[in-house]
Amino acid sequence: MAAKLRKGDKVVVLAGKDKGKEGTITSVDPKAGKAVVEGVNISIRATRQSQTSQGGRIPKAMPIQLSNLALVDANGKPTRVGFKVEGDKKVRFAKTTGDVIDA
Repeated sequence: MAAKLRKGDKVVVLAGKDKGKEGTITSVDPKAGKAVVEGVNISIRATRQSQTSQGGRIPKAMPIQLSNLALVDANGKPTRVGFKVEGDKKVRFAKTTGDVIDA
């Protein structure tokens, strides 16, 4: 299946404890159907001290299900993503506005 959400996309959370929060996707795992979003689904992880890092209780963004995310369109509202062919390229577009996301 084609990737509707990609790294660098601005998204809003639709469901869960962080419902309504916005952030940017930092990484996507298409096999698991999850993505890590900056500032969303934060968990505290205890890490051991090493020569390079201090260690202790460190907040870390955990993966969130892709179905709980929606792309933010030009108006700042959540939208679904569609695909259309322009010339010889397949491009993503916002369903609400019809704007092409990546040209």
